[in-house]
Amino acid sequence: MRPILSLLLLCCVISAEAQQKPTELDKSPMDMSYWPANYPVLKMSGKAKDQPEARVIYGRPLKSGRVIFGSIVKYNELWRLGANEATEIEFFRNVKVSGKPVTRGRYTLYCIPAENKWTLILSKDNYCWGNFTYDSRKDVLRTDVEVDKTADNVEAFTIYFDDTKNGANMIILWDDVKAVLPITEAEPAAPVKKPAAVKKN
Repeated sequence: MRPILSLLLLCCVISAEAQQKPTELDKSPMDMSYWPANYPVLKMSGKAKDQPEARVIYGRPLKSGRVIFGSIVKYNELWRLGANEATEIEFFRNVKVSGKPVTRGRYTLYCIPAENKWTLILSKDNYCWGNFTYDSRKDVLRTDVEVDKTADNVEAFTIYFDDTKNGANMIILWDDVKAVLPITEAEPAAPVKKPAAVKKN
């Protein structure tokens, strides 16, 4: 019954989305964050490299007085890490995510939240609505990150990059919860040694 119910739910969601007029504002607008922060402005002013290190594209649901974690976002269940389309992250060069190598490219970013930690998942299955078609066989990486309580209550779900000495932290904020995903640049490949010249007698 569960696959049938999921399919019916997906059909209802697609039908509801199809009825939204192009001129209407979405309740959970799409946003984009870059590493380095404000990359397009830096590029325009000639202060940036040809390409950013990474960017993330995500929907921004609002708290709207609701209990989020453990309620709207259920513990130990797959979450699209935002709203509407599943969150996508693109790396413009090889990186390490939580110390694990990830090849440059675009990935879908999912989350399995728990009270004291989140499991973040990079999937090579892109352009997905929600998590209805998630396939664990397409996972590229899974990593656990700790979550902390914050003093502030963040109304709109937020993702941004914060520079570190060796890379950046991707900060995820919503309600009174904060998760941090460490990203570093991949180590450059070791130079290829030329074979020693053979002496002729």
